Amino acid sequence: MARDHLIRVSDLSVTYCADEGMPIRAVDGISLEISPQEIVGILGESGCGKSTLAGALLRLLPPGAKSEGGILFRGLELMNLPEAELRALRGREIALIPQDPALSLNPVITAGVLIGEVLRAHLPLSAAERRQRVKELLCEVGFDRPEEIYSAYPHQLSGGQRQRIAIAQAMACRPGLLVADEPTGKLDATLQSEIIELLSKIRQQHGTAILIISHDPAILAGFSDRIAVMYAGRIVEVGSSAEIFGRPLHPYTQALMRIASSMITSAGVISRFPAIAGESPDPGCIAEGCRFEPRCSERMDVCSQRYPQTFLPEPSRLVNCFKYGE
Repeated sequence: MARDHLIRVSDLSVTYCADEGMPIRAVDGISLEISPQEIVGILGESGCGKSTLAGALLRLLPPGAKSEGGILFRGLELMNLPEAELRALRGREIALIPQDPALSLNPVITAGVLIGEVLRAHLPLSAAERRQRVKELLCEVGFDRPEEIYSAYPHQLSGGQRQRIAIAQAMACRPGLLVADEPTGKLDATLQSEIIELLSKIRQQHGTAILIISHDPAILAGFSDRIAVMYAGRIVEVGSSAEIFGRPLHPYTQALMRIASSMITSAGVISRFPAIAGESPDPGCIAEGCRFEPRCSERMDVCSQRYPQTFLPEPSRLVNCFKYGE
C-alpha cells in the first residue's frame, strides 16, 4: 500500500496529572501512520493506553491530561490547531465511534435527531434535507425501517442498534478517518461480526480509513490491513495482519496469539479463560527497561537495564525487542 499518509502521529505522549501522587504516562512516545483507505488495528490488553490514544487523536482528553508530540492530518498539525478549527474538523474529517453508545447517546433525544445534529453542525442543509439524509444513513447502517428507528429513543433500542446509530453519527459527513474505540466490546459474537462487516462495507464504499482499537485479536483478524500491538503505553510491534497472526515477533504479541488460539476448542467454543502470566506494570511507576520483561520467558539481562529501540528485522516489520538487535 502506498504511504501517502492521511494521518501521521509522531512521538505522541499523554500524561495524566493528578492533584496528588505521581503523574501517569498512559501513552509514551507513540509514532504511527495511516494511509487513505487503510484499516489499522491497535491491539492490547485493557489499560495499555489504547483509548487514551483514541482521545488524543481528536484532542478529546479529560481535564488534567497533558499531550505532547505531533499529529499531522492532511497537512494540519492538530496539536496546535485552535479549538474552533478542531470543532469544525471533528465529525466532518475525523470521527469517533465510541466504546459504549449506551453512555454516549443522549437518552432524551431520538436517534434521528442525534444523527441530524452532526449534519446541522457541519453541512448547510435544510431541515427536510437533513431528515432525508438521516434516513439514508439509517438504511446504510442496516436498518430496514428507518422511520421507526428515526423516532426511537436510545433506551428503546438494543445494544447492536445503538452501535449502528453511533456509526451513522460518525459517518454522517463522510469523514476521511474513523476512530473506532472497541466498537464491538459490548456485543455478542454474532453482532460483533455484523459490525465488522458493516465497517468493511463503509471502507469499500466510501474509501474511509479506519483506526480500530480492540483487546481481542479475533476482531482484527481478516479485517485490519496492519496491526500495531500496544503494551503499557508503547507500541511494541507493527506488521501486516497476516504477519502479526502468522509469525508474531515480540514475546508479548506471541503470548496474545497463543491465548487467542487456546480459547477455541475443536467444537468452536471457549474452553477456558487463559491469561498471560504476571501483571501489567503500574503506569505510575514504570521501570527503565522493557516493560514486558517481568512477564517475559525470554528475558535477558539487558531487558531490565534499558528500553529497546525500534528494530526492523524485515522491511515491513517494526519491533521493540532485544531479540532482534542491540
